[in-house]
Amino acid sequence: MKVLVTGGAGFIGSNLVDELAKKAHVIVLDNFSSGKKINVAHHEGKSNVTIVEGDIRDKGLLRQITKDVDVVYHLAVQCLRVSINDPEINHEVNATGTLNLCMAAHESRVRRFVYVSSSEVYGTALMAPMTESHPKEPTTVYGASKLAGEQYTLAYHRTYGMNAMVVIPFNTYGPREHYEGAHGEVIPKFVLRALNDEPPIIFGDGSQTRDFTYVSDTVRGIIHASACDEMIGQTVNIARGEEVSIRALAEKIYQRLGKQHILPQIEKSRPGDVQRHFAGVGKASELFGFRAAVGIDEGLDIFIEWFTSQGYDLGRLMKEDVVFNWETGK
Repeated sequence: MKVLVTGGAGFIGSNLVDELAKKAHVIVLDNFSSGKKINVAHHEGKSNVTIVEGDIRDKGLLRQITKDVDVVYHLAVQCLRVSINDPEINHEVNATGTLNLCMAAHESRVRRFVYVSSSEVYGTALMAPMTESHPKEPTTVYGASKLAGEQYTLAYHRTYGMNAMVVIPFNTYGPREHYEGAHGEVIPKFVLRALNDEPPIIFGDGSQTRDFTYVSDTVRGIIHASACDEMIGQTVNIARGEEVSIRALAEKIYQRLGKQHILPQIEKSRPGDVQRHFAGVGKASELFGFRAAVGIDEGLDIFIEWFTSQGYDLGRLMKEDVVFNWETGK
């Protein structure tokens, strides 16, 4: 089987490529704007992995690269923080890019199209846990652009009969997760700051919650969903099904690293920040028997062990990293 993974050099994408490459020929498409070549470097030269540098805004490339592909896993994206000050590129990549890929996949008659969305499409929880029927009221252009991608994907199923589905991961973490600049995520940032004896930076009062899901569970959920015939035309959450506040997360990380005496640095709330995320996971369990295996405490232990084993120059990383400025977008 031949599969295409857009954004395949990114955090989730590269972990997905590792798993898919065990049984399939994988084409990785990435423009390396946020994805990293090092994430897929171990596949270079392998006969069953083809790495293509390119952009999903390139319609000609998409028509060419989807030929003879059985399954498309679409993860290419511009991130949330970029959308705050550059909403146009978020729309171009996340919405128009998805439409471009749908058109190419339909023309190439791919057997299955898997759109990997984001829990940001829901906005803040109006009820919890948040099942797939929860209203979708995104608070940012990023969330809105991901929702547009969902709708294009499902429209191609309804109008043209394309075997398409939507998978919604909640806050994934684990090896290869971004820690730097605009692409940096909270768990690696907290770990890096703790290792440098710097306080965790918390926006708002820290009571906001997220449903943190370890990357191996997210990847397994995506693959199981893609193999499920009942998922055609459907949307499903992939998550642990457990909410953790940002303040509690900081406490867990700093305690593990023996830095619990360092108090957080409190900053004003971020624009469009979601207050609560807590996923309903019953549909994934019912349709394809998925249940996340790694809880937050175990996952943090695994991630910290991995991060500290990489031989990073932590001081240099800390100097190179900057706290993302939500007002300037830099």
